[in-house]
Amino acid sequence: MPKVYQRAAARSDLVEQFVYLAENAGLAVANRFMAQAEETFAELAHEPLIGAPLQLTHPRLEKLRKWRIKGFDNHLVFYEPHPDGVSIVRVLHAARDWWGLLGFEG
Repeated sequence: MPKVYQRAAARSDLVEQFVYLAENAGLAVANRFMAQAEETFAELAHEPLIGAPLQLTHPRLEKLRKWRIKGFDNHLVFYEPHPDGVSIVRVLHAARDWWGLLGFEG
């Protein structure tokens, strides 16, 4: 069974989004977001190449791909495929400066 590894920054992103959604859209929406995030991560683990590659030249980011959370299309998952699954790097809202948050200066 493919595995999902979550980096500390991704876990922090999920908590931040959960709190934001709970405060601004309600607890039901926040809970649905978390459930959909977990479902999306599992989908990526089973099909790790479905996300769009970012085509970055920085060696630390060269395998990075992005995908959206099902039902929350403005929330992007940045991940790296691995032989046994995926590593979730960040989960960011599309309106944020995700290039800067990923440490990429364009």
